[in-house]
Amino acid sequence: MATVRICVCGDNDVGKSSLIASFVKDVFVTTKIQPVLPQVTLPPTLGTPDNVTTTIVDTLAQPQDRDSLRKEIRKSNVILLVYSDHYSYERVALSWMPYFRSLGVNVPVVLCANKSDLAASGSTAQVVEDEMLPLMAEFKEIDSCIRTSAREHHNVNEVFFLCQKAVTHPIAPLFDSKEQNLKAAAISALQRIFYLCDKDQDGYLNDREIYDFQMKCFEKPLAEDDLANIKRSIQKFLPFSVSERGIDEKGFILLNKLFAEKGRHETVWIILRKFHYTDSLSLNDSFLHPKFDVPQFSSAELSPAGYRFFVDLFLLFDKDNDGGLNDSELAALFAPTPGLPPSWVESSFPSCAVRNEAGYITLQGWLAQWSMTTFEEPKTTLEYLAYLGFESPSRGGTTSALKVTKARKRRRRPGRVERNVFLCYVLGASNSGKSSLLSAFLNRPFTTTYHPTIKPRAAVNTVELHGGKQCYLILEELGELEPAILENQAKLDACDILCYTYDSSDPDSFAHIIDLRKKYPQLDGVPAVYTALKADQDKATQRSELQPDHYTASLKMAPPLHVSVTWSSVSELIAHLAECATHPSTAFPKTDEEPTDRTGVYVALGAAACAVAAFAIVWKKHLSGSISFAGS
Repeated sequence: MATVRICVCGDNDVGKSSLIASFVKDVFVTTKIQPVLPQVTLPPTLGTPDNVTTTIVDTLAQPQDRDSLRKEIRKSNVILLVYSDHYSYERVALSWMPYFRSLGVNVPVVLCANKSDLAASGSTAQVVEDEMLPLMAEFKEIDSCIRTSAREHHNVNEVFFLCQKAVTHPIAPLFDSKEQNLKAAAISALQRIFYLCDKDQDGYLNDREIYDFQMKCFEKPLAEDDLANIKRSIQKFLPFSVSERGIDEKGFILLNKLFAEKGRHETVWIILRKFHYTDSLSLNDSFLHPKFDVPQFSSAELSPAGYRFFVDLFLLFDKDNDGGLNDSELAALFAPTPGLPPSWVESSFPSCAVRNEAGYITLQGWLAQWSMTTFEEPKTTLEYLAYLGFESPSRGGTTSALKVTKARKRRRRPGRVERNVFLCYVLGASNSGKSSLLSAFLNRPFTTTYHPTIKPRAAVNTVELHGGKQCYLILEELGELEPAILENQAKLDACDILCYTYDSSDPDSFAHIIDLRKKYPQLDGVPAVYTALKADQDKATQRSELQPDHYTASLKMAPPLHVSVTWSSVSELIAHLAECATHPSTAFPKTDEEPTDRTGVYVALGAAACAVAAFAIVWKKHLSGSISFAGS
């Protein structure tokens, strides 16, 4: 918030204008002051909460001034309601507070008993107990109360500081004064903060974690005496929340409740804002969704820092060290988030990734899942990095956990694509074996039960390339969305390789591929591999214009690979798909004779020419040396 706008209200002659003048001049103004002061705007000064600019608006209480008063109240962030004697106090309860409610005003009110220098006003303790506390109990809009004297310059700066704080550090979202407890949203936010600060996830903040928390939030170290005092304060109410292991979550929540009860709610707000919470106790949108653009033909991948974060997270929550995250471990891991990402739920996570024998996702599957999520929806990965507490070592924010690959534009040109995550659409007739191929990719046992694919289904896993380098390959069958996806050029641009599959034992299976390529000629712009599945069964002659081998030969492409998900050769197909995605020029349909790539010839000729020139220079020097020697 850049500006705090304070509307000063109250009956005539309660000292509103004198209070403002005393604050601005820093001394009581003895000369006569005009009935209403012009608007005052003060720049940020040392000690101002959140370094805000403050605008103070004086008002009149006459009936003829009500329209102006109403407009100013509606524009304000906080109302300073001033009274000076018992009569004015009764007017606050009977007139002013109901008036604010009738306007539907939803801003905090700071209650100010002015002219405390007058003996008739009684002692401060008496005024607070007899007048202010009953009003605060009746009207929850009243944020705080204070007693002042413009003449003696008593609590003048403090009252406007309270107004600023009521806006920059509001108590209402944090604390329910009626229930005398923190509100549910505040507790939820503090629980997440506790989770993020409990680095070893043992359920306690040990001394080291508390010191780190102190430095993060307040940028100054915590003295040993202060830590001891904090622990004693908690133990008074929750003796078992403090132990040798540290402070547990209940103790941490209690500590913040004590801050709020004692009027130190700005301390709670400092903590919340360090962890990117807004006044509504939601995470800041710019924190959850930072600017991250992926240009056309490029893709998003996890950076080394991103992979390291997800590896550490997996290892931290695999409490039983069985190499998989069971349901309770996953629930604990995703505790500070809204739950599993929606796309994971839709894809029946963890069915699309590698799992162990118990059905729990492995580290390999975990990293593959995040690699796929980052490739398909990087904004989701960024959002969950924020929820899960990723901290950039270079202070680059969550975007430092991601990287953008080099644009892939000319796929027909020889060369390697500089990316590590590839997308493959698996196309083919119904019952051609696409789903079984995806299951085999995830090392799932083969089943003869046929389930037609309705909605898109994906499988992601690591693949080892030639030379030992690994990449992630996403196999996706499109289900009933196939026509919409194949007609969408952006979807085809995102695809790295097509896998045309047919059932080699079904005579009508290959014709579907021919019809598909005729219907969607744009598929020719994507590299492709042809595959004959169910090769363990009797081979059938295809009822198509050309047999598969002849068809691929007419395109000057390699013949279909014959594999079965029950054979080990399926791994060769997967590796071949990954290699073709890495070097797309090797898997393009060729309808015309393409010019021969003579780059190698030119390089060889150039090298030969350089060698000849070098030899001539050496020979010339040799002859010159010989002649000189002979004539000496």
